[in-house]
Amino acid sequence: MNIADIATQDYIEVDVGTRMGKVRSTFENGNPKGIIVTNDGEYEGVISEREVLQSHVEDDAKVAALIKPSRSAPAPRVGRDEDVRETARVLIESNAKMAPVFEDGELWGVISSDALLEAVLENLDALTVEDVYTDDPVTIREDDGIGKAINNLREHGISRIPVLNENGYLTGVVTTHDIADFVIRENERMTTGDRVGDNERMLDVPVYDIMNSPVETTTLDATAEDAVEMMLDLDYGGLMVTPEDDDRVVTGVITKTDVLRALTFTEEEHMDVQITNISLLDTITRESIVESITDVSDKYAEMQVLHAHVRFKEHKEKLRGTPLIHCQIRLRTNKGQVAGTGEGYGAENAFRVALDKLERNVLEVKGVTSDEEYRGQLLRKLNEL
Repeated sequence: MNIADIATQDYIEVDVGTRMGKVRSTFENGNPKGIIVTNDGEYEGVISEREVLQSHVEDDAKVAALIKPSRSAPAPRVGRDEDVRETARVLIESNAKMAPVFEDGELWGVISSDALLEAVLENLDALTVEDVYTDDPVTIREDDGIGKAINNLREHGISRIPVLNENGYLTGVVTTHDIADFVIRENERMTTGDRVGDNERMLDVPVYDIMNSPVETTTLDATAEDAVEMMLDLDYGGLMVTPEDDDRVVTGVITKTDVLRALTFTEEEHMDVQITNISLLDTITRESIVESITDVSDKYAEMQVLHAHVRFKEHKEKLRGTPLIHCQIRLRTNKGQVAGTGEGYGAENAFRVALDKLERNVLEVKGVTSDEEYRGQLLRKLNEL
């Protein structure tokens, strides 16, 4: 299936000279999946609500301040005759809910993650929530401030956080859209006074005041089709995953992005590797990342790796101009999920640290760490990476 009949010409477009205040209002009033940015009619990129929320760009600044020149990859784009799998990969690797569609080199329209999922909905009954969900979710307490929620969203690159009460039970969910909606409303009310002080007070407002409650949940044995259908009907980006017998205990989160990632899985012999924020790659290439993860997978053939996800995140700190990068590698295997994280200056250093931790965690899962001689050999190999 290609996206020729899924893409649409109904989209919002702004010029790089547009005020950020207008863009923020657009997200509040229309809740679009993203906005196409152009420069004198030429495509420049896509901005999402999450990017607007996480940026420190003032309302009077221009959209151009949010469109960063790419270091190693162009802005996301797909051809109108592209297939579903490649389109899903582009959306995931650009961390976007929408991508521009080109025909004969000209901007034709857009393709959204929702449209893609709707098109393949009936084929998702072969997957369960357990096949694609994310376990061990980041959580927040009801009395924690909105500022803490924003920091968690930024730090972990997520769009929603389950909210727990003092007993540790699930009582709500706070999302990037909830926070953006609240911040925009409060900013519009500010006409006089100390704007900085008002903003600081906003960050202290407890998430309880803006969270969504009651919470829509699903279970591990539910089909991905049922979960996606619920998300599309409610216009939610994700659902909380709970035990079948107790919907007060959150065990994970399933999002539309998790399901999109499943669409990129292949039955081919080579392992499917997904990279989020691929534009952060510097001295390392996509091909070398795939090769390194494949090497780890091949060492432990008994542990079949079904899919690998590599996520890069840039911190503000720099060393001689090179940014501090956080890298997370997560493998979906026939023995469950295994992950490794690391930080370093530049994407390559961060990836190598994460790969080292990943292989150690793989060893633990396989139960070979008790063999000290074998362990010593492996650790020496790790030090050579």
